[in-house]
Amino acid sequence: MHPDRQAGTFVHATMIVGVVLSLAVGASAYFATSGAIQSDAQMRFRAMARAAQNNIDARIKSYSDVLRGVAGLFRAEPDTSAARFHQYVGELDIKRHFPGIVNINYARAVRADGLPALNDELHKRLARRGVVHTPLQTAPDRDTYTVLVYMEPLPPNLLDRLGLDLEARGTTRRSLAVARDTGSSSASGTRIALRPGPNQSALALRLPVYRSDLPNDSVQARRLAYIGSAGLGFGLAPLVAGVLDEFPVKGVRLVLTEVTALAPEPGEAPPRAVLYDSMATSARPNPGPPRISDASFVASLPIAFNQRVWRADFSIPKSDMYTRFDMYYPWLAALAAGMSTALLYALFQTLASSRRNALRMAEEMTRELRASQTKLQASHEKLRLLAAHAEQIKEGERKRIAREIHDDLAQNLLALKIEAELLANRTRGAQQRLHARAVATVRQIDVTIRSVRQIINDLRPNVLDLGLSAAVDWQVADFARRTGITCELVDDDDEHRIDDNSATAFFRILQESLNNVARHARATHVGITLHQHAGMLTMTIRDNGVGLQPGSRNRHGSFGLVGIEERIAILGGSFSINSNGMGSGTTIVVSIPVDGVPASGAPAAAGLRIDSTPIAPVAA
Repeated sequence: MHPDRQAGTFVHATMIVGVVLSLAVGASAYFATSGAIQSDAQMRFRAMARAAQNNIDARIKSYSDVLRGVAGLFRAEPDTSAARFHQYVGELDIKRHFPGIVNINYARAVRADGLPALNDELHKRLARRGVVHTPLQTAPDRDTYTVLVYMEPLPPNLLDRLGLDLEARGTTRRSLAVARDTGSSSASGTRIALRPGPNQSALALRLPVYRSDLPNDSVQARRLAYIGSAGLGFGLAPLVAGVLDEFPVKGVRLVLTEVTALAPEPGEAPPRAVLYDSMATSARPNPGPPRISDASFVASLPIAFNQRVWRADFSIPKSDMYTRFDMYYPWLAALAAGMSTALLYALFQTLASSRRNALRMAEEMTRELRASQTKLQASHEKLRLLAAHAEQIKEGERKRIAREIHDDLAQNLLALKIEAELLANRTRGAQQRLHARAVATVRQIDVTIRSVRQIINDLRPNVLDLGLSAAVDWQVADFARRTGITCELVDDDDEHRIDDNSATAFFRILQESLNNVARHARATHVGITLHQHAGMLTMTIRDNGVGLQPGSRNRHGSFGLVGIEERIAILGGSFSINSNGMGSGTTIVVSIPVDGVPASGAPAAAGLRIDSTPIAPVAA
């Protein structure tokens, strides 16, 4: 064969091999790039679904926080009136802060012998609004009734809900009984139709309320202390609609399905498992389950709702997750891979594209994390405000009760004592037996007056009105007198400029700390220091007792130190406790910011030193 013809044949064969190899490499690059884009889009969609899942969990948690605040109101004030409940719910401003909440309510727990009084109360309240109350009748198979007595907002069409016995339905009765015995929130899973049409149902959350003056550390104790159930209802549509509005892409379908089976009541049809479907409309109320196909992405995630479990199914067409560039990029990669001189460049482009996608995903995850942190901080702040509000209510009620006892009962006892002393003086010498009885009556009245004064001081000592230093001085002296423990107080300023709430909080912290010393420390000496410097007021309580045992601070049922931490957190201060073990004693240090700084810069050691000489409590 002629050399030239042979060379031409070789070149021709080489070109054919090159073309075939280029086509093979190009086809491989096309399919690989298409799969990478699909995998990246699926990962982004799943990350978006997880963010939506976290948003739903956060909203349910915020509803639980509101419910705990309502339960705290009735725990602090068991005799809360309808007007007070209306005012409390109004201050929450649920339309602006919690748009998903439909209403907040309270159901009182009564026994059969308490139904007549409750029927009379509901009859009087509803009669003022022109509604006839149907009296509740006792049931032969049970002795407990949980009756709805307060509801806010309360439109006219829901007035008949007042007086509803929640235990009439077996499912709700069992759910309330479990919550009462465990102290946890409950959700029976019963759906309430807000209005006709799909996605218009609501669910309810309930939390048991116990008397604050009774223990609730066992099932029997909780049953004795149980006084009712606080509840709220929230709509599923507003709960989910806001989450879908925050979704980064449009066209997402969300189906909420209840996984846990709910047994229907006798004579009732079993409820649909589907709680919410974003595709449901009045014309098509049941669109059917999401279709799993090669043309769509699907993500199924669990959502915990108390003791119940939901499944959130997110689905979207794949085309909605692709950009225009994603549609053409596989062809570009195939063309680049088909060119022998651009093979390395095509690999570089694939790596660069992966890096850009990773950075974009990281930025999206960072933004979502920051948004979640912001919402969590806002939720914590709301919870702190609710706790501060409840604490102010409790202290105000203590102050009011102490004032009423002082102004009414104490004055009446004093007048009674004067009359008894007059009788004793007039019968002296003439009627010995009557005189002896009168003298005994005077002594008994004196004992009662001292008891009343002690009750007033326990509720809120009047010495608090004289300032923090005077209150601490009195508390330390009273503690030394009652326990026999030597106390030493060092105060660098008699005029600490703090508001009444801060002074009361400091006083309660001192009370709790000294009570802990008396109960647990086995100490013989306690030192208390008040020091104000650079806009901070610091109180240090140090004892020479046995110290804290390992793990005792977080022991179940121990709330003393937790209460101190909460009080200081509400005031924006700091709290620390130090104990190195057996025999080393315990030191508690609390600090809060104050408005003023004392004029004198004298150190704390130069302040007033007070030993354990008892000081008489302030008279009532």
